[in-house]
Amino acid sequence: MSEINIIGKVSATERNPNSCDEFCFWLKDNVILSPFDIVKVPNTMDNSTTFGVVQDIFHVTDSPGHISNFVSSDFGDVEAKPMTSRLALSYAKVSVIHNDNENFMPVLEGTPVYTCNADDIRIALGLNNIDKESAISAGLLKASNGIVVPIDYNGDFLIGPEGAHLNVSGISGLATKTSYIMFILKAIQEKLGEEVALIVLNVKGDDLLHVDETNTKITDTQRADWKALDVPCEPFKNVTYYYPFSHIKGSDIYSHTSLPNDDLLAQYSANKAYNYVYTYEHDVGKIDMLFSNIDDPNFTIESILNHIETSPEFSGDMGWEDFKQQIRGYTSKEKKHQDIFVNSWKKFSRLVGNSINNRMFVNSISGDKKQRHCHLSDAVKNINGGDMMVIDIAGLDEQMQCLVFGDTIRAVYDLKHGDYDYDERKSKKPVPKKIVVFVDELNKYAPSTSPKNSPLLANLLDITERGRQEGIILFSAEQFKSAIHDRVKGNCGTNVYGRTNAIEVSKPDYRYIPNVYANMMTRLGKGDLIIQHPVFKTLLKVKFPYPCYHQGGSK
Repeated sequence: MSEINIIGKVSATERNPNSCDEFCFWLKDNVILSPFDIVKVPNTMDNSTTFGVVQDIFHVTDSPGHISNFVSSDFGDVEAKPMTSRLALSYAKVSVIHNDNENFMPVLEGTPVYTCNADDIRIALGLNNIDKESAISAGLLKASNGIVVPIDYNGDFLIGPEGAHLNVSGISGLATKTSYIMFILKAIQEKLGEEVALIVLNVKGDDLLHVDETNTKITDTQRADWKALDVPCEPFKNVTYYYPFSHIKGSDIYSHTSLPNDDLLAQYSANKAYNYVYTYEHDVGKIDMLFSNIDDPNFTIESILNHIETSPEFSGDMGWEDFKQQIRGYTSKEKKHQDIFVNSWKKFSRLVGNSINNRMFVNSISGDKKQRHCHLSDAVKNINGGDMMVIDIAGLDEQMQCLVFGDTIRAVYDLKHGDYDYDERKSKKPVPKKIVVFVDELNKYAPSTSPKNSPLLANLLDITERGRQEGIILFSAEQFKSAIHDRVKGNCGTNVYGRTNAIEVSKPDYRYIPNVYANMMTRLGKGDLIIQHPVFKTLLKVKFPYPCYHQGGSK
């Protein structure tokens, strides 16, 4: 099926001329073609080749209208066979993506159009110009003529320094967003080894809490896809899990997670799991993250946080209960603050009180090794190249998820900037060259309606706008791209689209996508994705292999 066949000839008409951007060609009978297929046309004037990607396919006849077709079928007799067949043809509209001699003249009427083999597709997409050292697998392109081509991202544009950040959007369950990003992370870990560290936040059940275990359900056919992409079909390496601290009375379980207890105890035994806590002395400066999604138009919350940071009343040997008691003191008329109204203190007290009731907030790190306490930010600051941290936030409410995510990215930022006490980094190894952070449900942390003074949004903007040069890379996913803050999504160099709905593709974010492709997004099958990458000269439809790690949910 890899042979190159002529499938039609270029067609230019008075009303529909060809241009340097696009052309049309008619198809010979019995040719099967699909949008996203790549075709080529030879140019005799300079022996160059023009490549194009099929945008749309039409079928036209000489019938003046549907009534004529109805009459031709013996006035609506579905069994009738017309005496004379209509003059009919199929033709395709093609967007020009490349010419191997930089010849931008329109292709000429009557020139034959050919299918492409794997080498042609690589040339057309610029894959042949991607350095093997920086190539990172993106998936398999499967053309209508049976050609299967492994597609690679240019790593310089995926994880810096030329460009960075990846965003995947699509309907939950059908778009396979998480599975795709985990595939990319696996390819990165295998490719870059100790140059990169991975931090993954688990937001659903125990989906990502077995990533170091083999997927026993994978078939030989699915393994072949991994082989075709030259990525080992193996679980992730050097994985450590971090769970919010809690305790089930009468048990040795000290984690708040949906991971089955047997699996959790096995991770404890293998020294692969820890429970993160927040102590007043270590973490009081992070409580601003609890208010990331709370609108503060009059900056009263910000004023209270500033007061807490500077007032001696909130320093010294205190615990969280003492902190709450001090806050409650400002809600009474006896202890007024000259600039902040009592009602603002009451609102702040209520918000803080609801969150700090969580068992993660403790007075000190426990000396009991069974409880496996740790500070999450300290764990981040000790991450080594080749390591993978999986942080479980699935069981936390939205405010607490903002705190944990904000704490994580702030610690990554401090680590890469060297903005930390060097005694905090116990690891003797150098700081990883790149750190990739993956978070699902980005719409919670950087919504389009995010308050302008949100500290979490400020951190995300820093990462997406400047992180590529500093080696801090954000991989993110959400159901609806239109719900994400403009500056965050605008700085993502690589965008991936899974199946979505018609309302979403009608939003301005999809305006640059040809209508046919946008409509196809509403019909994509599970595991099919449309990718946009700075190096590719067009959108591509790819498949990716079945996950190589245990996906949880079996117990």
